[in-house]
Amino acid sequence: MKRIAMLGFMLALLPMAVLAQTDEQYIQYWKSEWPKTDFTKKSVDFDEILHGGPPRDGIPPIDEPAFVPVAEAEGLEDNQPVIGVVINGEAKAYPLSVLMWHEIANDELGGVPISVTFCPLCNAAIVFDRRLDGRVLDFGTTGRLRNSDLIMWDRQTESWWQQFLGEAIIGELTGKRLDVIPSRLESFARFKARAPEGQVMVPSGRYTRNYGQNPYVGYDSLAKPFMYRGDMPTNVPPLMRVVSLGEEGAWSMALVQDKKEIDVGEGRVIRWEPGQYSALDENVIAQSRDVGNVTVTRTVDGKEVDIVHGIDFAFAYHAFYPDSPIHHLPE
Repeated sequence: MKRIAMLGFMLALLPMAVLAQTDEQYIQYWKSEWPKTDFTKKSVDFDEILHGGPPRDGIPPIDEPAFVPVAEAEGLEDNQPVIGVVINGEAKAYPLSVLMWHEIANDELGGVPISVTFCPLCNAAIVFDRRLDGRVLDFGTTGRLRNSDLIMWDRQTESWWQQFLGEAIIGELTGKRLDVIPSRLESFARFKARAPEGQVMVPSGRYTRNYGQNPYVGYDSLAKPFMYRGDMPTNVPPLMRVVSLGEEGAWSMALVQDKKEIDVGEGRVIRWEPGQYSALDENVIAQSRDVGNVTVTRTVDGKEVDIVHGIDFAFAYHAFYPDSPIHHLPE
């Protein structure tokens, strides 16, 4: 049943046929929807970009997120996954049960404008500082994918951004990068424990979605990812989660779960504990399997602080960092 449901969802998102082969043909095709984007500036080949199905902001970003205190949250079980963010002493949790349907939340926390992003096809949960070169950017979804990863766009210049890297790949801002803010993909219970005065994002009522359900049923058990044409990692299943540290490398979730704690040098430690549902397993997230909680911290002046890391699918990490190692259990 899982695979049947997943196949139905994939068929619903089949990309629109694009027969264009030259840059000029791609530009002509895209310009009707993107008249303000400067397609003469780019850092990737146009034929690497696929149409995921929805049009621009067809997956609508959240621009005015609504919150309640964690003690008042309803319908969010303790083991459900959230992106937990703490800035300047203020804490907010962004449930994947909501972000699954929107992928981007433009917000402000602790005086910092942020975009909280989640690409379900890559399991990439990344929080960006929206400030760049003296202005604040607002982000939406293009409906396009590269390496199966969300391509965002900013409303100020209509440049296109690779979510996995936080880098503009097409348009006026090509080559620019956003600062990534440390965050945790953690259970709601763990967020509440570390931020009892924090807030949690809730549906605003503006959109009608099946919040709490997973439209990508069985995705993280598939043998191959959806809408991905690149090379696969050779030593781990492509849809196994990995704990990534950029170009330095990644550690498979199987290895992290087996070791429970891994010292990766320079005062940095990866830790795993049980108690978090997968957002990409069963139709109802609260009925999914336990994939556990990961923290990645560095000791600074005797205190452990969170550092930027990813909990991504192995194929996605390999696609963007093909020369970096993925450490795994010995055969």
